[in-house]
Amino acid sequence: MTAGTTNASRGRHNDRLPAEVTSFVGRRHEVAEVRQLLAASRVVTLAGMGGVGKTRLALRAGHEMRRAFRDGVWLVELASLSCPGSLAHAVAEALEIRDETTDPRLAVVAEYLRGKQALIILDNCEHLLDACAVLAETLLRAAPEVRILATSRQALGIAGEQALAVPPLSLPGEDESSSVEELTQNEAVRLFAERARAVLPSFAVTEDNGEVVRRIVRRLDGLPLAIELAAVRLRALSPRQLLERLDDRFRLLTAGSRAVLPRHRTLRALIDWSYGLCSDKERLLWQRASVFADGLDLEAAEAVCCGDGIAREEVVDLVIGLVDKSVLLREDHADGGVRYRMLDTLRAFGWEHLAFAGGREALRARHAGYYRELAARAREKLFGPAQLAWFRRLQAEHANLRAALEWSFGTPGQYGAGVVMSADLLYHWITSYYLAEGRYWLERALASGAGPPAERGRALWAAAWLALVQADVPAAHAMLREGRRIGERLGDESLLGFVTMFCGMAAMVEGRPREAIVCYRQALELHRVSGDPVALALTLTRLSLAHSFLGESARAVAAAQECLAVCEAYGERWHKAYTLTALGVELWRQGELERATELERAGLDYNRSMGDVLGEALTIEVLAWIAASRREYQRAARLLGVVSGVWGMVGAALSGYGHLAGYHDACERRTREALGGVAFEAAVRRGAGMERAEAVAYALREGRAAPD
Repeated sequence: MTAGTTNASRGRHNDRLPAEVTSFVGRRHEVAEVRQLLAASRVVTLAGMGGVGKTRLALRAGHEMRRAFRDGVWLVELASLSCPGSLAHAVAEALEIRDETTDPRLAVVAEYLRGKQALIILDNCEHLLDACAVLAETLLRAAPEVRILATSRQALGIAGEQALAVPPLSLPGEDESSSVEELTQNEAVRLFAERARAVLPSFAVTEDNGEVVRRIVRRLDGLPLAIELAAVRLRALSPRQLLERLDDRFRLLTAGSRAVLPRHRTLRALIDWSYGLCSDKERLLWQRASVFADGLDLEAAEAVCCGDGIAREEVVDLVIGLVDKSVLLREDHADGGVRYRMLDTLRAFGWEHLAFAGGREALRARHAGYYRELAARAREKLFGPAQLAWFRRLQAEHANLRAALEWSFGTPGQYGAGVVMSADLLYHWITSYYLAEGRYWLERALASGAGPPAERGRALWAAAWLALVQADVPAAHAMLREGRRIGERLGDESLLGFVTMFCGMAAMVEGRPREAIVCYRQALELHRVSGDPVALALTLTRLSLAHSFLGESARAVAAAQECLAVCEAYGERWHKAYTLTALGVELWRQGELERATELERAGLDYNRSMGDVLGEALTIEVLAWIAASRREYQRAARLLGVVSGVWGMVGAALSGYGHLAGYHDACERRTREALGGVAFEAAVRRGAGMERAEAVAYALREGRAAPD
């Protein structure tokens, strides 16, 4: 299956627009105009200054137009990207494209969208304007029914583009005799009043304060971000005090350059004013926090932002101060953790001030160093009870990890550190949706030629593993040959053990199971010397599958049980889940269907908690074989449909477990014969159209999962 058919049946459930957490005020005319423009043109750009409300307008138009796009409305947030080379990866991630083939990312995205009817919102294009223009033209040529809605400070400049200048909100007139009722019908006043009530529930526009409110929103030129930032000050100030302070600031502003647009000066003045309300140390933290690509947590703030004027123990109070001033936005996560996010305009403002003060490169180095250390700590914890928490943490920090890698490989003298980091993140690449991106970074690391030989060797076998998952066996062989040369030269038994183990995996993919078993056993001898439990678990699971494939049941079970013992000793669950899958395959072969089902469901449940799509697909595949053995043919066909999209996204059937393809083919033949071609295809389509969460629940026979 090609990328273009992956998840093709998800239809109207495909949109992934964020919920509006605050009310949307006004803009009815602009929303209608966006809809009209998109009906006539395939690419529309909402152009305007920062803070004017381009993103909110795009999202509201997207929400209102969802029914018009069969395959959904999708938001691609670009503010955190700094490297054009990451653009296609970010788009693929936002579109949830589960294609981890070796094809260039832009080609994968284009192929995925071919034949789809979708609206893609590219948000904050201005800093990647040329790359966004190329991407937009490529996608529009490949997918005739796709439309693009971009937000940018300037138009993309491509053929057929319609640009809509986004104005500020409408303002009340200068007539001071307006009634309260007339005043509250105005967009800017309504926005100010609603945001003021969010911080001061008793606030209302009245006869007493109406004139002050009118003057405030006029002074702010109707800029939504400016109004929202000003309204927050009502926590401490009366409307009149707020107006007086705005008057002072804007009076000073008139001495500035008249070459700058007045509204831009107004927004800068308001942010300058917010900046002025911060203490010296809060301003310094604001500047330093602007280095983070997509939010941060307290630990990151303490590690990256302290020093040179800020003591580590002061950071927490400074963060609280910036949250109170709405410079940092608090976000609660399901796992109980708290992260902080900065609006892009405020982040850009802080970054600009940091340039004036000096120290950008030093801060980038500290940011990259922190995330390199985070990756190293995660690697140390990947085999044990803290595993799940660490994997989720890396997923939350993906944009910052990417930024750290971009800086490392873009800075002379830092390539070696980038090599180490890209290899440290191996399990992040293989357990999340970043398989293709992980291979990109590892191959970039190898191309740099940097780093000590032992670390290059580790990057080689890590990249070889990803290549094998993608069924790119020739590339894997080349990397493993080089890895072996390095291991032999260094006498590095750990490196040789991994290289030998993945040579066994390559042999299995190529249909040489006896040779694979020899490799696995040689690898085990080396791993027992090094005492690395990760290496032991990986090798034992593969050895169990190889013996099972050859019908050597006792040896298959023995290898699996030894692996389970290693996992139990360390409180490890991810490798255990794969071992349960392997053992389940062998028990299914022996006809122990109940026990096999139990093991596969246990493995699937943990892979679900990890977000490991490949692990989920492998266990669901085996559950399909078991269902066919039970003569539950409708269920078997639906489960085969569920996994078809996953194997299509990787570009390799049973991704890394291709030697099991014969079981898949036998299951498919048996199920098709039992149901008949028409019923079989219908059941497969039904399975392929299921949402991921629904599909996993169905495989586990949970709750309200759809019946067979």
